Formats: sequence, structure tokens, C-alpha cells
Amino acid sequence: MDSYGQFASVYDRLMEDMPYEQWLQFAESCWKRFGVPESVVDLGCGTGSIAVPLALSGKQVYGIDLSADMLAVARSKWDEQARSGHRGSVLWLQQDMRDWQLLEPVDCVLSFCDCINYLTEEADVEAAFRAAYDGLKADGGLFLFDVHAPSILRRYADEQPFILDEEDVAYIWTSELDEERCEIEHHLTIFAQERGERFRRFEELHRQRAYDPDWIESALRRAGFEAVERYADFELKPAGASSERLFFAAVKR
Repeated sequence: MDSYGQFASVYDRLMEDMPYEQWLQFAESCWKRFGVPESVVDLGCGTGSIAVPLALSGKQVYGIDLSADMLAVARSKWDEQARSGHRGSVLWLQQDMRDWQLLEPVDCVLSFCDCINYLTEEADVEAAFRAAYDGLKADGGLFLFDVHAPSILRRYADEQPFILDEEDVAYIWTSELDEERCEIEHHLTIFAQERGERFRRFEELHRQRAYDPDWIESALRRAGFEAVERYADFELKPAGASSERLFFAAVKR
């Protein structure tokens, strides 16, 4: 599982159109259904675009990510909020989503923006599910996450290459799909403006794997979750063959 490396410095610039508000709204919809949490782990928190607003809403938030670079950006966001007078509670932790630990269990673990797809071995996914189960409170702890459906990875392969050319940042993005494993490699060459007209070039390699949703549900149950529900595309509606982003809600009893 690759860390984001230098990508952290331009991540928010490139991902400014990501539907963070929709992820937050989906979580709120689930909390209305399963119970509103006081404490939340944002697993694979990246630059804190979900963890920060959750903390500002009054929740005790733990932002966990493997990448020190991404966490540094998240901390700077939070420090800026603190300087502006906002109050809240968030603790940033550099840990692996496959074996993270806290001193006390939490009410909810969420992992959005297809973080689970970055685990490219079934054993790693199952380890992440067990870690989430262990980190939740015993009765009613809720695990929320989303994944790319297999069809999305195939679409990336069909539609690549992707090119961005803007005044301050540009990239060339190619993808190669291993159809048998439904695993894709994204190769990015990024040009980011530093000072004046000077640009820095760096390379990034990201791997993702899509899993059969029935296998995911079975893995959740093997981890100990007794109640598992499957949704699609940011709504509390059943997932179907045309669904692009699959959402899972798993409850610990």
C-alpha cells in the first residue's frame, strides 16, 4: 500500500472537486438510522477534509493515516481553524489502517474516498475489517466505508490517459488494469508550480483493487460484524449492477 508522498503537497488542489460534502451527508444519514456518535475515527483521513468538519461539529475525532505528508497538511488545516477561534477535538495519528489502535473504543469508524481499494490483498482487507471491529464500542459501534465497484476500474483503463493542464499544476495520468485481479496501477507525472514560473516534476504510482461486493460482505461478517447493509452512490438505496461507488454500513453487536 503506497503512501501519497509528494502528492500531499498538491492533493487538495487536484481534489478540490471531490464530493466531501456528500460523504458527510451520507454519514449523517446513516447516523440518523443507526445512532449519532460522539467519537469517530476517520480511517485514511488524508489531508483532513472530512475529519476537520466532523471535529468542528463537536465530535471527538481521530484522524488516522499512513502518510506523514498527508497528516502534516491535515494538521496545518486544523491549526488554521484553531487560530480563527473554532473549537473542537481532533487527534492526528500515523498508523496503518490494517492494525491501528486507540486507548479507548469509539462509536464510529468511517473510511471514505475508496481507501479500502488501496488494500490490494484480501488478507489486508480482512485485517482492516478486524481492526475496525476491535476499535469499535461493543454494542452498536458502526463502521462506514465506500469502495469503487469493479466497473469503475475498468472504466479508468478504457478512458485513460487523463491530462490536466492548468496555470499552476498539470499532470499526465495513465492506468494499466490487471483484469484477472481487477487491480489497476495509476501512473502520474505531476508538474506543480513552486515560485514564479518554476515548476517541480515528480512521479506517483498508486494501486487499487476492486473486490466483489458479496466477498466484502462475507469478510465483514468473518470479522465479527453481524448486521451489514449495502448502499450505492451516496444514498441509502440498494446497490445495483450500475452502481459506481458502493457503501457499506456494518454494526458491531
